[in-house]
Amino acid sequence: MTKQVTLTIDGQQVAVSEGTLIVNAAKQIGIDIPVFCYHPKMEPVGMCRQCLVEVGRPVVDRATGQVVMEDGKPKIQFGAKLETACTTPVSDGMVVLTASEKAKANQREILEFLLTSHPLDCPVCDKGGECPLQNLTLAHGAPASRFIYDEKQHADKRVPLGDLIWLDRERCIQCARCIRFQDEIAGESVLAFYQRGRATDIITNSEPGFDSIFSGNTTDICPVGALTTADFRFGARPWEMKAAASICSQCPVGCNVTLNTRREAKSGGKVVLKRVMPRQNEAVNEIWICDKGRFAHHFTENEHRLATPLARKDGKLALVSWDKALGLVAGKLADAKGEAVVLASGRLSNEDLFNLKQLADGLGGEALLYTQMGGGELTTAYGVPAGTNFAEMGIGTTILVVASDLYNEAPIWYLRLKQAAERGATLILANARETKLEKYSQFVVRYSYGDEAETICGLAKKAHVGEAITSAENLVVLYGSDGLGLDGSSALAAACAELVKSRAGKPNNGLIGVWPRANDQGAWELGFKPVADLKAVFQKANVVYIAGADPFGDNPELTSRIPHHASRIPQHASRSTHPAPFIIVQELFLTETAKLADVILPAQAVTEREGSFTSGERRAQRFYPAVPARGQSRADFVITAQIAAEFGLELEGRFAARVMDKMAATVKTFAGISYRELAETTEQWPIVGRGDLYYGGTTYENKQGLGVILALSPSPTGRGARGEGKPLRPDEDHWLAVPVTRLYDLGITVATSALLKARTGGAHILLHPDSAQKLGLAAGEQVELNGNRLEVRLDPTVPVMVALVPRSMGVPIAGPMVAKIKAA
Repeated sequence: MTKQVTLTIDGQQVAVSEGTLIVNAAKQIGIDIPVFCYHPKMEPVGMCRQCLVEVGRPVVDRATGQVVMEDGKPKIQFGAKLETACTTPVSDGMVVLTASEKAKANQREILEFLLTSHPLDCPVCDKGGECPLQNLTLAHGAPASRFIYDEKQHADKRVPLGDLIWLDRERCIQCARCIRFQDEIAGESVLAFYQRGRATDIITNSEPGFDSIFSGNTTDICPVGALTTADFRFGARPWEMKAAASICSQCPVGCNVTLNTRREAKSGGKVVLKRVMPRQNEAVNEIWICDKGRFAHHFTENEHRLATPLARKDGKLALVSWDKALGLVAGKLADAKGEAVVLASGRLSNEDLFNLKQLADGLGGEALLYTQMGGGELTTAYGVPAGTNFAEMGIGTTILVVASDLYNEAPIWYLRLKQAAERGATLILANARETKLEKYSQFVVRYSYGDEAETICGLAKKAHVGEAITSAENLVVLYGSDGLGLDGSSALAAACAELVKSRAGKPNNGLIGVWPRANDQGAWELGFKPVADLKAVFQKANVVYIAGADPFGDNPELTSRIPHHASRIPQHASRSTHPAPFIIVQELFLTETAKLADVILPAQAVTEREGSFTSGERRAQRFYPAVPARGQSRADFVITAQIAAEFGLELEGRFAARVMDKMAATVKTFAGISYRELAETTEQWPIVGRGDLYYGGTTYENKQGLGVILALSPSPTGRGARGEGKPLRPDEDHWLAVPVTRLYDLGITVATSALLKARTGGAHILLHPDSAQKLGLAAGEQVELNGNRLEVRLDPTVPVMVALVPRSMGVPIAGPMVAKIKAA
């Protein structure tokens, strides 16, 4: 146990752990010492000097080594100079004065120096209303400046550090928080100081500028209005906006966020979503979010959102009423019964998926999960249990990451595993190619695509790597689908489960799936199963009810391989004598799949309703509505319940909380969970909030719930596929094309964001420079892969004679395949 130290701060006695900094000790008893450069998540540097305080220590007799007593109390001697509270650790018997006249005088003087050339633009500054400099100036600043206004130094006020972040150099106070965040937290040193003295500027030294997927966090921790985001700059004032708690829906991490909204005239008096901010959850995302989670919210207000039901009449989609649409859908489902298929994705909430599963079971049909990654039946049984937290992992913990590029697939897990390795955890990376996390790993295991499961099965027998796994006090295994399809990832999951199954139920031990969508784990928990052959599903089923998935957009080849009504079938597609399935699509946009539907039901976005997601760590977390629903759209669970009611099947369709109650009563892993429990919070460290923005930044404190990790299933709920047969080994005239996940793809939430869509660059293929040279191609030129024209991008980490094909780019690739590649 850490030794406790007792000291006195402004007359209040406090006991804290040895090594605690004065500024943090004061924070624990509600005393806020003003800071600018200090941030509790980063190493202290003592640059701004705003936190100088008086520090006294007990006088010690050098001869005896005993504390000198005076009137029965230790004699305290204060130093001649003030000391920085952000760099000075506490000591036993220390006395700190933060509000003495000497300390206050320093605070006034430092503020005066900072304001010598600071622009007087608070009324138009984005930071106004949540600005630490503004707040501290009002609290401690002098009423008038002694410096001459005409001698203020001026600088550029519109400097694009990148396409997402703007810099106002006049406002910058050179605290270096942004530089240090990129160095220490993100591990991407793309910002730096340039020049010296009053001419010091922040610059970006990367190409393209500010090349980091965590850049938006610098705007949160910037203590002034120097750094602003491109989409929020001059967009609203903090006091005009309302805040709603939510969960990011972009990846399986489940980052806690706050959605800021306001009603504005330029949007026709509508309530609109203005920005996404991190919400503290130290067990999930701490106080950080990635740029995709921050900027991929513009789909909510996109003008192309579906707002009313549509039904096909005379070969064309036409507007219909909800009553007519529901009646038509219910009639078709009732007639189909066991021949009905529900196909849903992890974009949906737990409540949506539960009602869909109940509907499928009530009809005697199938509930299928739209995914190319398997193994969820194993994560439900051997996943990490309650009490697991990456922040607690260090010496004694081994973390194995297999077939996953966490930087692109789950960015915040990338940060947390990087930090765990820096604390002493043994990080093992196993992949067919190099990934960014490898520079923080102790061991790297390289295999050929197709050998994933075999490699993991033999891992424990490898000398040093095997010892790190078998002798570890704690073992966490994260597996993904980098280069794999459904069967391959299922086989890999089975191999990984063997490493952790003996540790099942022990905190900080278990199996984690790096799923492609936010709630894939929830779908597995609720009994959804994946399917390898979608073509067969559409050929066999009489009715296919698709919710939150775009199979035809992801794989255009499906369009020409399944039977369709003649009115819908493209001229180039083949026709079949098999009757076409009746297709129901429940969606946000008119996707390629929706264009082929018989009935389209407009669904609400995650920002418009309440519900819950289950993260890859199996943590159920609640989200809340932030903006009104678009048009006549309805929540997915409501739509499903209303369909079921048409043919006499009773499902909860009014309140998401009641759906959760039914889930808790019927699904073992959700047993005992309620919305009330999901909304519970406990004290977290560091203490952040809107009251002292200079300490933790503009991150929101968490008052709406930290979530609950589900109970483990007593045994795997099913058996997935266990292998893809013999690994693919193409000859010299063919290539191995494998699917990979990129952070920015052409999914609807990114494609509808003007800021992020530019980062995808359209459909492309990644080749090693030597491979491209063999084809006579250069970066930017076109290549043909199985009839698809793709842009060539060069990446030296790609194995030679292997082509990486990003998912969700309109290129059909469900798993590794042998392909013919040639210049277009």
